[in-house]
Amino acid sequence: MKKSFLFIAALIVVTTVSFIACNNDKAGERSTIVKTDSVAQVKRGEYLVSIVGCDDCHSPKRMGEHGPEIIPELRLSGYPSTRPIQKADSNVIKQGWVLMGPDLTSAVGPWGVSFAANLTSDVTGIGNWKEESFIKSIREGKLKGLDGSRPLLPPMPWFVYKNMTDDDLKAIFAYLKTVKPVDNVVPRPVQLADIK
Repeated sequence: MKKSFLFIAALIVVTTVSFIACNNDKAGERSTIVKTDSVAQVKRGEYLVSIVGCDDCHSPKRMGEHGPEIIPELRLSGYPSTRPIQKADSNVIKQGWVLMGPDLTSAVGPWGVSFAANLTSDVTGIGNWKEESFIKSIREGKLKGLDGSRPLLPPMPWFVYKNMTDDDLKAIFAYLKTVKPVDNVVPRPVQLADIK
C-alpha cells in the first residue's frame, strides 16, 4: 500500500511538473509571437507612412541637388516653430488659389494658413496620444481626436485616410510612436481675415 501511495504521489508530481513546463513553453511562445507581431506592425506602419505621403507635408525640407530633400533630423516634426511664418498675398487667395510654403509644411487657402503637425514621438507631437485618439482624429477629422476640437485643416487628406483599415491605422500609430522625438511646437492656424 505504501509503495502504491508513493508511486501515485510521484506520478502526480511528474504530471504536474510536466503540465507546468508545457504551459510555460507555450507562454514563452505567446510572448515571442506578440513581440514578432509588434515588430511586423511597426514595419507595416513604416511602409504605410512612406507610401501615403506623410513626409510630403509633415517633414521639413531643404533644397538639394534633386529638389526638396527631407531634413533627416527633423523628419515628421511638422512646420518648424523657429521659422518665421511666410507672408501670403490674400488677393491671390481670394481669387481661389491655394498656396504651399516652400517646403510644403504650410498651406494657405480659403481656410487661412495651416501648418503640418508634429507627428514624432515627442510630447509636442503625438508622444502622449492614445491609439484611440489617433484613429478618431483620422476617422473624424478632429484635432487630436478630441470631441469639440477644431477640424483638421487642408491640405490634410483625412477624408481619404479615414478609409484605411483599423489595422493600418494602428500600424501607422505604432510606427509613429517609434519615430525619433523632435521638440517642435507647431504654430496655431491663422484665419483668412488675419492674413495681411
